[in-house]
Amino acid sequence: METTANILTAEEILRERGAPVVVFDQVRLAFDEKVVLTNISFTLISGHTKIILGASGSGKSTILKIITGLLRADAGVVWVNGQRVDQLTEREMMSVRADLGMIFQEGALFDSLTVRENVGYKLYEESDMPLEDAHRRVEEVLGWVGLGEYIDRMPSELSGGQRRRVAIARAMAFKPRILLYDEATTGLDPITATTVDEEIIKLRDLEHVSSIVVTHQLRDAFYVATHMAVTAPDGKVRIVPATPAKEREAEFIMLRDGSICFEGDADALRSSRDPYIQTFLS
Repeated sequence: METTANILTAEEILRERGAPVVVFDQVRLAFDEKVVLTNISFTLISGHTKIILGASGSGKSTILKIITGLLRADAGVVWVNGQRVDQLTEREMMSVRADLGMIFQEGALFDSLTVRENVGYKLYEESDMPLEDAHRRVEEVLGWVGLGEYIDRMPSELSGGQRRRVAIARAMAFKPRILLYDEATTGLDPITATTVDEEIIKLRDLEHVSSIVVTHQLRDAFYVATHMAVTAPDGKVRIVPATPAKEREAEFIMLRDGSICFEGDADALRSSRDPYIQTFLS
């Protein structure tokens, strides 16, 4: 398969398609004798989605930790929003993280805070935004995910799917350009998982957020990759099957033993004759 040879080549190839917001170039990471990632190279384009698949222990979540600076690669180059993060100090990483939103498997909400306080935490505690403006932004994003009426409830009063949607609202409250989803639908029933999938799609297509989705849930992965959000004439947002051009904006990365064994769109993944991929998809 083709991979990014170097940063300049990636920029030249992608110039006409849009700006790269995340670039991994020959990234490697090991813990003692255990190799976690080997020569990982890929590029995420602004407004596009990368869906990372792989068995447990294949390195999926490790990639997210490198992007956020929680782990530092042993070798290779990592760019996030134009900054080479593999060379930044912890203090310098703070500005990069300000433009990243992270959604964890369990939502990771503060149990002692209301939904309003959870969603607005970063605005209230880490910004100089006037309180009224922060309140308005919290109400806006909760309305976006369909949970405006739950603003004063505690997390313990929410269902699992509602907690994930609150986590998405919290991640988008600060208007990050990149959202990272780490097994955001794991443990949810199919109907509830679809509501979370639709929020991911809406943010990508209507808010133009770039996203990386780590999952082992094939149903959710293909749903995100093959659907798009549109605003109907009546002003309502609808999720519909993606056009061929739109479907190509969501690409899969398949990891195997810390290496990329596939990169491409949904059609290419389905039609792959690689025995490992066929077994994984079945």
